[in-house]
Amino acid sequence: MKRHRLLIIDDEKEILRSLTLTFMQDYEVFTTSSGTEALEIIAREDISLILADQRMPEMTGVELLAKVYETQPNIIRIILTGYTDTAAIIEAINQGHIYQYVTKPWDRQALRIIVKRALDSYEIILENQRLFQELQSANLRLKNENVFLKREIAKEWQDTAIIGQSKAMQQVFALLERVITNPVTVLLTGETGVGKTLLARYLHHHGPRKEQLFIEQNCGTLPEALLESELFGHKRGAFTGAVQDRKGLFEAADGGTLLLDEVSEMSPALQVKLLQVLQEGKFRRLGENETRQVDVRIIAATNKDLKTAVDSGQFRMDLYYRINVFPIHIPPLRDRPEDIPALARHCLVKQARKLNPQITRFSDDALQSLRSYDYPGNVRELENLIERALILSTGPQIEAGEWLPLSLIELTGLSKSQLLERAHIKRLLELHHSNLGEVAEALKMSRTTLWRRIKDYCLQSESVSDPDVSA
Repeated sequence: MKRHRLLIIDDEKEILRSLTLTFMQDYEVFTTSSGTEALEIIAREDISLILADQRMPEMTGVELLAKVYETQPNIIRIILTGYTDTAAIIEAINQGHIYQYVTKPWDRQALRIIVKRALDSYEIILENQRLFQELQSANLRLKNENVFLKREIAKEWQDTAIIGQSKAMQQVFALLERVITNPVTVLLTGETGVGKTLLARYLHHHGPRKEQLFIEQNCGTLPEALLESELFGHKRGAFTGAVQDRKGLFEAADGGTLLLDEVSEMSPALQVKLLQVLQEGKFRRLGENETRQVDVRIIAATNKDLKTAVDSGQFRMDLYYRINVFPIHIPPLRDRPEDIPALARHCLVKQARKLNPQITRFSDDALQSLRSYDYPGNVRELENLIERALILSTGPQIEAGEWLPLSLIELTGLSKSQLLERAHIKRLLELHHSNLGEVAEALKMSRTTLWRRIKDYCLQSESVSDPDVSA
């Protein structure tokens, strides 16, 4: 344990000797009768506590301690006085910032206790300062890391283009560019897996809020009470388990962007609260009366038809018009097969790094097979297929094989033209709601020929029946 150093200043030698004998067993003691020499000792020694007489010829104890405070404020300062002049004591406290004053004559044991307690305080002060400095360093490090990570994320997103060469996706990109710098609420619609979250992140990281947080919350994954607390926060004691005040996502995302995915799953009560935020930028924490103001850009997303939900009474009409300020619909992957090759290559490059770096390309058959599939899971399913292909494939390229969906494995013997014809017939069946007459007319072939192709290409379904049987 550190042995503290004491400095005693008094112009009476007997007092210096007495105080030295009092403390020398427990501390390293320095003595002097000169204020100037005392300052020199303080400059070169690590002094923890000063005992200074008030009345000295060169300078008073108060003047000395005031000088010490200017350069080393942590040193404990105790003044010794042989009189009880109230004004002098007040001056000593105010100017010298003393820890305590002790009147002469003093009790030796009482003085030892005073010094012991003073040094305990000194150790606490130093420890608090050390902890505070560590906390400041940690906060600065975290701040720098946070800035670095934000810049890296922003750089990654700024350097990443959303893939899509089809006319449908080019229209989506045009809408994105129009709304990136505009703070209006955006409604992203489309089937599960089309990339609504990807587009929301693109909007944030290319817009003026890119230095702030982007937070996403799926409104369909939590029960109403938990979702309310998650979005708006809660006050301590608002419900069982609320042991402290907690910020919600709206407060956390203040200045940034909040993506509300599957917004159609919100309860009517939460829809009212969301409407208030959209209209006024205000909300209340759960269990609190105070209204809080935030500046958050809202991006809503859903795979359902909100207009139908409004008509059926499941979604508020006023909220619908609030979030439908700037709608963007992302088409399913089956409606834009020309995007599949580029998307597949992008997924290959991204996933090959961690799964199978030696694979760098697709065979023509594999790529044609991917293009012929209808992707009920959209881009997300395509990503999963590529991941599976990388795990199961050997050699420098991905060949058509067991990683393909079962319906495609059955068709791998088809020629390129047959695969293209199959994809074309499938799209027409969907477009004409399985009306064979309309599809046959569009293809300029008989219904019987069409039905044979449907069977050959494994396109039968409950809604497509044999024309000979139905006749």
